[in-house]
Amino acid sequence: MSINKEIKRITTETIRSMKGKEKISMLTSYDFTIAQMVDAGGIDAILVGDSASNVMAGHETTLPITLDQMIYHAQSVVRGAKRALVVVDLPFGTYQSDPQRALDSAVRIMKESGAHAVKLEGGKEIEKSVKRIINAGIPVMGHLGLTPQSIYQFGTYKVRAKEEAEAQKLIDDAKLLEDLGAFSVVMEKIPAALAKKVTESISIPTIGIGAGAHCDGQVLVVHDMLGMTHEFSPKFLRRYLSLYDEITGAVQQYVQDVKSVDFPNENEQY
Repeated sequence: MSINKEIKRITTETIRSMKGKEKISMLTSYDFTIAQMVDAGGIDAILVGDSASNVMAGHETTLPITLDQMIYHAQSVVRGAKRALVVVDLPFGTYQSDPQRALDSAVRIMKESGAHAVKLEGGKEIEKSVKRIINAGIPVMGHLGLTPQSIYQFGTYKVRAKEEAEAQKLIDDAKLLEDLGAFSVVMEKIPAALAKKVTESISIPTIGIGAGAHCDGQVLVVHDMLGMTHEFSPKFLRRYLSLYDEITGAVQQYVQDVKSVDFPNENEQY
């Protein structure tokens, strides 16, 4: 008789306590099936990213995805993840201008999806929104550096904070997010030396994407990591599989088998 051990859920406190002791692993997921597999693989945290706008819906940027769509993706992921902490992006336009709207958006995500935390892009500019959400008891993960929701302001996806002024602002913003009560902060596409400096200067974990090895953890888009996307090849991306080629090859074989009446065979019919 097998004993079914109870799965212990990773919490924001677990993530906090891993700083300086154990690296944090994080991947995105947007649906039930992938979330199940990522969770079973032992991931610490799952990000329901607004990158769903790109990889799931085919948009050029993250801007078009709506709050309702993010909630739908988050619901699906929460049903599939039994162990990992689930963090959900607040989409563009739902928190930048009005702290009350930010809180309302975060409350909807938490209530309707069952997720465990929200993520917001920015520092000083969104201070009041972050404060309002945290004061309501909702955990917040920050996001600094390349913030894709500001892509039209940046005009490029190149490395951020290479200049001294922007680097200092990033350091100040990371400390501000820590002071406000954020439990961690993502740093995207910044120099590794700067990421190291920030990681050593704050007590909350940093999670890097294109920010070097000195961060407290790493995050990648799961479709990129598994090689389901094939045209996107930034320097920081390591592909662990080449599923684009494997899946298209399998489809080609299926098409051939159907047309040649090889499928279904006698053992595959009733």
